[in-house]
Parts: sequence; C-alpha cells; structure tokens
Amino acid sequence: MTDRPRDTSPEIHQLYSAMLMKLSGEQRLLRAARMFDAARKMILASFPKDLPPQEVRRRLYERIYGEPLPADFPFGE
Repeated sequence: MTDRPRDTSPEIHQLYSAMLMKLSGEQRLLRAARMFDAARKMILASFPKDLPPQEVRRRLYERIYGEPLPADFPFGE
C-alpha cells in the first residue's frame, strides 16, 4: 500500500500497512473478497426494488467498473 488516503496520517497509514502485510496472502484475499461483497450489497441496496434482473446487472457493472456494460455482454438467460 503506497497511496495514503488524505484523511489518514502517515503514522496510522504505516501501522495499517504493516498490519496488512503481516497477514497471509489467503487472509488478505479473504478480506478483499469480504469488502467487495459488502460494497456490492450497499450498491444493490441503493437500486429501486422493482428493476428487472438485466437492469440490475447493468447498473451494478457500471457502478463497480465506472463504464457502461458492453453491449455484447452474455447475460446467460
């Protein structure tokens, strides 16, 4: 972790980075997966409840990746 968030002091950033690097690769991967799942749930909760499944996927993709879902995306339905 090299880029320090603007709201974090250099000392705290260094401590947090050191703590993360003490974790095993598996532990870091699990943390990242849990954070992604939490972010996905928050994004989904912000959508109107009556969206069709394809629209949910389209909006979710755009929010996560910051670009439109490719027109040829295979929805598998």
